Amino acid sequence: MLVAPWLWAVFTVIAAAAQTVRNATQRSLTATLGTVGATHVRFLFGFPFAALFLLLVIAAHGRVPPWPAASYWLWVFEGAVTQFAATALMLAAMGERSFVVTIAYTKTEPVQVALFGLVLLGDPVTLPMALAIGIATAGVVLMSVKPGAMAGGWKPTLLGLGSAALFGLSAIGFRGAILRVDDPSFVMTASFTLVVGLALQSALLTLYLYVRAPAVLLAIFRAWRPSLFAGFMGAFASQFWYLGFAIATAASVRTLALVEVLFAQAVSRFVFKQPTSPREALGIVLIVAGVVLLLWAY
Repeated sequence: MLVAPWLWAVFTVIAAAAQTVRNATQRSLTATLGTVGATHVRFLFGFPFAALFLLLVIAAHGRVPPWPAASYWLWVFEGAVTQFAATALMLAAMGERSFVVTIAYTKTEPVQVALFGLVLLGDPVTLPMALAIGIATAGVVLMSVKPGAMAGGWKPTLLGLGSAALFGLSAIGFRGAILRVDDPSFVMTASFTLVVGLALQSALLTLYLYVRAPAVLLAIFRAWRPSLFAGFMGAFASQFWYLGFAIATAASVRTLALVEVLFAQAVSRFVFKQPTSPREALGIVLIVAGVVLLLWAY
């Protein structure tokens, strides 16, 4: 299947924009469902929309995807479980340090993804790509952290970097799974893997809440109306993340995904009328420079 070389970038930007909306929607549910409950909405209510899209893809192709080999399921399981673990470490880091500092640590993910992708999948990392990843990541950290904010000991640092590493492994796991579906259509392989991943994550987190917090599970179903939109946006964002993973390296996708920070900054500046500091302006310049270099190098 012939694919335009720039298509992965379009998919990634769409996914980053949709994820910004999803995050805002999930925040509104946190007050009533708690952090774990609001997170589960992403999987549980996203699954039906992902399944519907897969059915549309199957109808358009006139066939079902081939049943993948055993190694596929290992990659999917790795992606699903490390995503849970990454979220847990991120929340623990937020308990130790501020939200902004924690996000800065987690945004080192592209650097770690590049290393994991090279070792586990053989995804190439050229010198221009490595420079682009480093420049864009430095820009995000510069925007996120005020002078003196990183003080606080090694524990929050290790938790934040560990979270970034696990998020990186999750991206590698899902890309590894997508590459192991023997189908010529990248849309089919991405859509199938999204459905499998969401089904697994929904089942695991539902079981966890049933055992540990059944009241939260009941509250999720009571809040089904607002949860539907959050689930839809979650599935929509994930669909385009997976399409990007199907045709580009995880490091490229996760680096370009840093434009999400620019979206958030634009909302802050133009909607909430909050001024941009010189430090934030320099961070924006670095992110844009890194993204431009990445697109040129890919």
